[in-house]
Amino acid sequence: MLAEQTPPASLIKDTTTATFRQDVIAESMTQPVLVDFWAPWCGPCKQLTPIIEKAVKAAGGKVKLVKMNIDEHPSIAGQLGIQSIPAVYAFDRGQPVDGFMGALPEGQVAAFIERLVGPAGAGNVDELLAEAEALAAEGNAAGAAELYGAVLAENPDHVPTLSRLAKLHVDGGDLDAARRILDMVPAKSASSPEVAGLRAEIELAEQSASLGDLASLDAAVSRDPSDLQARFDLALALNARQRRDEAADHLLAIVKRDREWTDDGARKQLVQLFEAWGPMDPATIAGRRKLSSLLFR
Repeated sequence: MLAEQTPPASLIKDTTTATFRQDVIAESMTQPVLVDFWAPWCGPCKQLTPIIEKAVKAAGGKVKLVKMNIDEHPSIAGQLGIQSIPAVYAFDRGQPVDGFMGALPEGQVAAFIERLVGPAGAGNVDELLAEAEALAAEGNAAGAAELYGAVLAENPDHVPTLSRLAKLHVDGGDLDAARRILDMVPAKSASSPEVAGLRAEIELAEQSASLGDLASLDAAVSRDPSDLQARFDLALALNARQRRDEAADHLLAIVKRDREWTDDGARKQLVQLFEAWGPMDPATIAGRRKLSSLLFR
């Protein structure tokens, strides 16, 4: 009986900056991973620890828990913009998809995990989502949408599924449908990283639709490097074509030349790009580092 109640050693573990990518990003490709950001001096963190560990064990292996001491390893928390602890982020498919702050009571923590992996006995959500992702990658958007719909029929508030279905519509160019799906996300998860990132991506797609062609914008900047509006538009056009590093570099050039241009518009746009790309995207990490060197030199 005891052996059945004791989770595998890998179900709950500590991580470091060096092992974060393997423990969280890689592991979340096969099942959701909760990251608990804590510190030894944090009283509420000590209250949350037994509650969240109990809830993870009760999930029966559907979710893992990784704990990170931000006193010893502050960089990941900094990249995610965490300003108070305890803070718990849920990662799925390599991206932060939901989260909460503070020492929530046991019932709310259990409900949070249930939103992530579905209620007990609801079927193998992970397998359905993996199959849907495979269909989407093959270009079968209709098949993927059907599987996402099957998951939502059992759990209409499942945030990872709502987010992926919305992303499917964004990629297909149906921004109105994507927005309607995101409006179905429960209010408590409306500000989760994945949902916020998708809303930013929709805004960027709408902005890009009104721009001129890339060659004309590039030529305008080449003719007059001080034409900041043309450079700004070029950055958005490059982002629409997934040329993220180049987009960031043009916005950084505007910040360097004139920080106050359109009420700090280039920096604000860059932050929106980071939100749309996700905190762990290489372009976000590189862009944040360059922006910090400009702002705090």
